[in-house]
Amino acid sequence: MVRPHLRLHPPHEPPVPRPAATVVLVRDGAQGLEVLMTRRSAHARFAPGAYVFPGGAIDADDHTDAPHPAIAWRPEQAAGDRPALLAAVRECFEELGVLLARDATGRWVAPDTVAALDRHAPLLPQCVARGLTLAADTLGWLARWITDRDLPIRFDVAFFVAPMPPGQTPIADDREQFEPVWITPTEALQRHAAGALPMVFPTVRTLEHLRRYADSAALLAECARHRGPPWTSCPRAGWLHGQEARFMEHEAPYGELALTCPDGQLAHMLDWRHDAPVALARHVQRLTAPNPGPMTGPGTNSYLVGEPDTGHVVIDPGPDEPAHLQRLFDATAGDIRAIVCTHSHPDHAPGAKPLQALCAAAGRAVPPVLGLPSGPTARPTSHFRPDRALADGERLTLTTGDGTVRHTLRVLHTPGHAANHLCLVLEEDGLLFSGDHILNGSTTVIDPPDGDMDAYLASLQRLRAACDSDRIEFILPAHGYVLGDAPRAIERLHAHRLQREAKIARVLATHPTGDLDLWVRHAYDDVPPHLWPVAKRSLLAHVLRLRGHAP
Repeated sequence: MVRPHLRLHPPHEPPVPRPAATVVLVRDGAQGLEVLMTRRSAHARFAPGAYVFPGGAIDADDHTDAPHPAIAWRPEQAAGDRPALLAAVRECFEELGVLLARDATGRWVAPDTVAALDRHAPLLPQCVARGLTLAADTLGWLARWITDRDLPIRFDVAFFVAPMPPGQTPIADDREQFEPVWITPTEALQRHAAGALPMVFPTVRTLEHLRRYADSAALLAECARHRGPPWTSCPRAGWLHGQEARFMEHEAPYGELALTCPDGQLAHMLDWRHDAPVALARHVQRLTAPNPGPMTGPGTNSYLVGEPDTGHVVIDPGPDEPAHLQRLFDATAGDIRAIVCTHSHPDHAPGAKPLQALCAAAGRAVPPVLGLPSGPTARPTSHFRPDRALADGERLTLTTGDGTVRHTLRVLHTPGHAANHLCLVLEEDGLLFSGDHILNGSTTVIDPPDGDMDAYLASLQRLRAACDSDRIEFILPAHGYVLGDAPRAIERLHAHRLQREAKIARVLATHPTGDLDLWVRHAYDDVPPHLWPVAKRSLLAHVLRLRGHAP
């Protein structure tokens, strides 16, 4: 974790989420699956005026000892889930007058029986008195949402799905909920996009998930298989294109928001900037070169590590782009102690010597260009000779005037993407500068002969081990946003590579006399065709690894 005094924002404790539950009632309409939504009161403390699914906080009365004569559970429903299940059933009845219950004969409760119940009195005693059994066994897990950390009122919400009981008609209580409406997920999202159906982020993302189901039977069958929430999300928020934007854990900006605003402060700008550095911590800045493209994404990330009283290390100065290099010089006030290139590719290293020259021309101390020299397998455009070659495990330190070491960057040789590729670990903060070895939003190209798939996978494993030894939480890649949960990110990337390799192996077995053009069409059929020429390079690296001989 970044040292507390170097975080961008003072730490604060977000409000503790209150346990709650929601039930998505579903039925089939003329256009397929429909869900029941209602509008919250304009005076509600949480999400006023938003369209939501029925639900609310878990009350003390929802913690009922099992078994109970008026509640039916499925055997696989965990005892710890029962308060949430009961709260979902209760809230659905209180807010909309819809009762998920059966009568003494096992049939769905009749509408006139429901109408005779008091929606504002305890539900269980009324069910016992009338011989009704709450059908908690009809609810299936859909998700678990934890309200964003930046909100003053937070909930930890169990989302369930259940069939709409036949014959009943939802009637809003006109106190908390208004205007119940049956709507398809697609129509709800369209109306929301048009500004006609206000919704909070979890509702929007839940509808996006639901629209993939053709009918209620498919959805209910899927949810009945889950013994717990199939996914849990506590979104994070930042600013994008001048508007508040929220993201789930699997989305590209999430890790960056976790690094810059760990307690949920709504403060970080996510727009890609080429004109000024973006602070990721008080001692780490990112300046993205103006070289966006299919292979570079928004551009090459140059990182500045250091403070005014320690000087700075520049990691990956990028291409020889004078305006970008001048901005790097200005952001460091010309106090650059070293320029490190993670590898020799033309979007990473060519700016090193011109940046060094800028320092010399300004009368500043000339920083050494550090890295590993390109080898004989490198392409001509990737020729690179540092002033000094870095040794694996070497430490670069930034010190204060009295000699106190403030920041330590340890070198890890990580061949694979390039033979001379290296990564850097900022030891005091558990930050990994991954160069092109790990990217956010895409997988790096392994281009033989300088690229080697065996070496790449071995280097991934080494970085995964470093996550444990150095408590690495965040990865700062050369392209894309910061990645969070570094160990899992590396594991997912490693698994993806092996899955792709297994697919390639099947294609080779089916088409043993084929060529790269044929194999790429089958092995990368989930990749847009315009990317196949690049994919062929990694395909070749996998083929060479599978066939056990070098490029």
